[in-house]
Amino acid sequence: MGRHTSIAIRMALVTIVVFGVIYPLVMTGIAQALFPRQANGSLIREHGTVIGSELIGQQFTGPGYLHPRPSAAGEGYDATSSGGSNLGPTSRALMEGVKSRADIVMRQNPNLTKGRIPVDMVTASGSGLDPDISVANAYAQAPRVAKARGLSDTSIRQLVDANTTGRTLGFLGEPRVNVLRINRALDILSGTIK
Repeated sequence: MGRHTSIAIRMALVTIVVFGVIYPLVMTGIAQALFPRQANGSLIREHGTVIGSELIGQQFTGPGYLHPRPSAAGEGYDATSSGGSNLGPTSRALMEGVKSRADIVMRQNPNLTKGRIPVDMVTASGSGLDPDISVANAYAQAPRVAKARGLSDTSIRQLVDANTTGRTLGFLGEPRVNVLRINRALDILSGTIK
């Protein structure tokens, strides 16, 4: 019995050292060498101050900003409560939530009609912290943003096009627009920040 205990303790120590110390240090070193921006959180800075990460969604509510997807994380965009609602397609609560959000979206964006609302305007993402919206969602919000900022719809659409990221590796996912980046670009275009 003592021999087996000794072997188990030594194996546990080796495992802890290899997978708890050496492996994380090697992976961190590789990440810092090859992908330093991503390894450090893809932070966006303004005048030396971190204003967010392009990987984590934030709430924008003003009429002059593109709004992100709805969030099911805590009270909304709470990174400590990241997670989806876990409501299935036959869920009455999901349907009621979508209808409620659709009403809000249509009040905020009078140019939309019920059958023309992009799905990501009324449904939360799996994490509740999705930093991106679809191009259709961004275009749907363009008239509201243009009016609030005193700009033309065309200039907002051009900004959306300039801030659209294509499919990952050319075939994965859909083209998307990072909400924090485009809202920062809107502030720069309007002269709010330099």
